[in-house]
Amino acid sequence: MFSIIQAAGWPIWPLLLCSILAVAIVLERLASLQAALVAPPRLPDEVAALVATELPASDIVNKLADSSVLGTVLASGLRAVITEPNISELALRGAFESAGRAAVHRLERYLNSLGTIASSAPLLGLMGTVIGMIEIFGSQAPTGNNPALLAHGISVALYNTAFGLMIAIPSLMFYRYFRGRVEGYTLDLEHASDRLVPHLMRLTSSGARL
Repeated sequence: MFSIIQAAGWPIWPLLLCSILAVAIVLERLASLQAALVAPPRLPDEVAALVATELPASDIVNKLADSSVLGTVLASGLRAVITEPNISELALRGAFESAGRAAVHRLERYLNSLGTIASSAPLLGLMGTVIGMIEIFGSQAPTGNNPALLAHGISVALYNTAFGLMIAIPSLMFYRYFRGRVEGYTLDLEHASDRLVPHLMRLTSSGARL
């Protein structure tokens, strides 16, 4: 590996940094975007059963908020009703939407960086290719070619191009994959929030009068 880095020249170093960042982001997102940490499938049913007759205590709401991203969103609605017993349905949905936007922003963390790496790695590889071509032309002299400079220029051009593509292709694949996961989780958050609204409205002062 060290011999390849030497043959590729200094343009390989930005690509190595991009590869390290890409691997770190992919591993972090794979760990953070697990269903158990974002939207446990049974959580909406459990919360609906929890508020079937009365609002839960504050410590239970806090545990719900700490359990998952979906738990944080649902806990925001519970806290809104606990804080304002006569809250309107519009205000309750607004509380869910605010918490949902913050949750989606949290789910999308580092994805823009991964997308930037996916789009910039081929350009960095192309820069290495151009530098290699400059070295190739620089090896041409009136008295003859310099084989060492010619070979080094070819190595710089080819290694950087290949390494740039090796970084860009998996980075783009993981970027698209994580985007799809986030969109799916966003729908889950919206569905769970909409499902909980009527249950919570029955526990408000305005809902009780109805």
